[in-house]
Amino acid sequence: MSVTALGAAVLILLADQGASPSSGARDTIEVTAERNRQSTHCGTKPAPVAASRLEGIQWLAGCWWSGNERRVVEEQWMGGLGGLMLGMGRTTNRVDYRVIEYEQTMIAEQGESLVYTARPSGQPEATFTAIELTDSTVVFENAEHDFPQRVGYQLLPDGRLNAWIEGTKDGKVRHIDFPYQRVACQGSAR
Repeated sequence: MSVTALGAAVLILLADQGASPSSGARDTIEVTAERNRQSTHCGTKPAPVAASRLEGIQWLAGCWWSGNERRVVEEQWMGGLGGLMLGMGRTTNRVDYRVIEYEQTMIAEQGESLVYTARPSGQPEATFTAIELTDSTVVFENAEHDFPQRVGYQLLPDGRLNAWIEGTKDGKVRHIDFPYQRVACQGSAR
């Protein structure tokens, strides 16, 4: 229990017993609580925490859903913590909910940049580096990857998410959109 919570508990206990704490006891509790807020257990102030580059894409955190008559695509992102956002995606057949493909993803702070790593089912891991970062868009690129060479996410003004992959495959430029809507995160899709 923190000193602040302990001090509040003592004051409540005294009040419940009909006692009025002396101003000295109250001052001691308040001074101790203030010292606790200003220092760590070893008596030094904590170092200021630098703002995370992941804070700029916290709008991506949560659960996203897209579907049509044939398939359902779900994507889920944990909020950034410790310089890392973890994600996962799953595409299922709309009729029998059979998994068609899945992907484990992460966005990590590396140096001055953000790096997106994807581990799609049946394919080798691929890493992409952020080339664009705004308050509503993030785009990652790996020009050496077969397809896609770019992965992007954009939060739309109405709260929907447009994700996309794009690049060149077999000499043709391809762009595939994944229009998502935010949904409540659940333990089961059914």
